[in-house]
Amino acid sequence: MAKTKHKASFNLGYLTKEGVRNVRSNKLMSLASIAVLTSCLVLIGVAVMLFINIDAMLENVEDQNVIMVYLNDGLNEDQINKAGQDIRMIPNVGAADFVSKEEAYKAQLEQMGEDALLLEGLDTNPMPDAYKVTLSELSDYDNVLKMLGTVENVLSVRGNSDLAGQVREVRTGVTYIALGIIVLLLAVSLFIIANTVRVTMYNRRLEISIMKAVGATNWFVRWPFIIEGILIGILAGIVSLGLVFGLYQLAVKSFGSIFSLFGTATISFLPYALPMLGAFIVIGVGAGVFGSIFSMGRYLKEHGGSVVSNDNE
Repeated sequence: MAKTKHKASFNLGYLTKEGVRNVRSNKLMSLASIAVLTSCLVLIGVAVMLFINIDAMLENVEDQNVIMVYLNDGLNEDQINKAGQDIRMIPNVGAADFVSKEEAYKAQLEQMGEDALLLEGLDTNPMPDAYKVTLSELSDYDNVLKMLGTVENVLSVRGNSDLAGQVREVRTGVTYIALGIIVLLLAVSLFIIANTVRVTMYNRRLEISIMKAVGATNWFVRWPFIIEGILIGILAGIVSLGLVFGLYQLAVKSFGSIFSLFGTATISFLPYALPMLGAFIVIGVGAGVFGSIFSMGRYLKEHGGSVVSNDNE
């Protein structure tokens, strides 16, 4: 039993070293695999950062899409506070900030600029007290709008349901498009890696045939290719992160002003660097291992006999 474990450990160590050696000895194919996988990972990283920035921009638009709730004139402080409490109790209401008629009148004068002289002849303040309502999310916008209108002492409610609906549609569309691009690129990565491994095996078919001829099991043949896939995935993940960072910084310098037009700034890359590196390595290793196992399985069935079970190996 001890000898069997020692032999298995020796074989595993030997085959792992063989996998590392194969990466160095087959530099051209290894570089080709890394380049292909890196290209896909970079596109995925760029798509993710673009989605994060667009989502932040749309979230900022959502925050600005407030609902103004105007109160009846002549209310006392208790009635105003009661209306505010009722508004805040409505589901999906994130905040309700009181805007006095004096503040509203002053803001109106500032917006009018020189035309504010037209209001100098007014004896009374025509603006009503109001609450500036911000929603937690826009998914239930129309329903909240109706519920606000039923609050006691509310004179009228003003909101832009059309804009809210458009923002929801754009945000949903961007999410689906980003997910679709990521899934498509992952599928392309797996396909290309699998075919690259098949080319590698074809170039080394004599070596594989000799190993099978002397009684090597299918997993003995597979393992060096799996190690190659893991190393290629790790290297591609690290290189991809550096390229995504460089491209993102370049994009921020070139197109950052566009986001400022919507009142938002571009998202910093640093908080996403480590999670993205981890994701890249997982994707890269997964693609490399899957490509190696899948391609080796097909190759052994076609040229090296059927794949035997783990028990027999």
